[in-house]
Amino acid sequence: MYMTKIVFVGAGAMAEAIIKGLTKKEKVSPEQIHVTNKSDLEQLKHLESTYHVQLVCAEKKALTEADIVFLAMKPKDAVDACLEIAAYINKEATIISVIAGVSIQTITAHLGSRPIARVMPNTSAAVGLSASAVSWNDLVSEESKLAIIDLLESIGTVKAVEEEDLHVVTALAGSGPAYLYFFAEQFEAAAVEHGMNQVDARQLFIQTMEGAAQMLKKGGVEPAELRKKVTSPGGTTEAGVEQLVKHKVDEAIFACIDAAQKKSRELGKQYE
Repeated sequence: MYMTKIVFVGAGAMAEAIIKGLTKKEKVSPEQIHVTNKSDLEQLKHLESTYHVQLVCAEKKALTEADIVFLAMKPKDAVDACLEIAAYINKEATIISVIAGVSIQTITAHLGSRPIARVMPNTSAAVGLSASAVSWNDLVSEESKLAIIDLLESIGTVKAVEEEDLHVVTALAGSGPAYLYFFAEQFEAAAVEHGMNQVDARQLFIQTMEGAAQMLKKGGVEPAELRKKVTSPGGTTEAGVEQLVKHKVDEAIFACIDAAQKKSRELGKQYE
């Protein structure tokens, strides 16, 4: 367990997911976690009663003593929030931003030159299974990098990437759960259309996704090869795959990732 004081500025879903992971994995004690946000007192009380963290309201003393400050507010509130807290943050503190689209350069412009890491988790952090990526500026020490990765592993897996790659990470992993939920909707609806009840269809599809993910996770076999092993010539899987190809699902997936990463870049420019 780290002897570290952490302050979350912003108390929404992602902040809660990280707090849940940190406390569940006992990376830090609840007494070491302080939380503040702009106006949602009800959410702060929820975090206090659920995870036994400390609340920060008007006074900013916790920021002056923080070792790590998580920026977890909405992107539209980021600049104002940074300007409000800049004078209070301990000069030695490391900033970890989970704000989508706001660059390290923009954060530096409003908080000054200091160690800054930028993280792109996804909503599966709520169940400890986020696929997260992290990048940092040159002021983050190698020791701090290892500590940040260790903290973030409390909500799932973590990959260190160049900041420029976070746009693609956003499209692939950040938005990825929504794409899979979309597929789940369609597969479930199709099964129901052919007479299966919705509960059974959902359970079977969930298990199918989980099993396929575990096969991929084992490694050593490419996705294309795994697909071929399921696809017998003249069989049911081949018939289904032929329809996916006919309806250009592969092209739709490429277009999906391309559109999402372009939107990430556009949104980032709004906060420069």
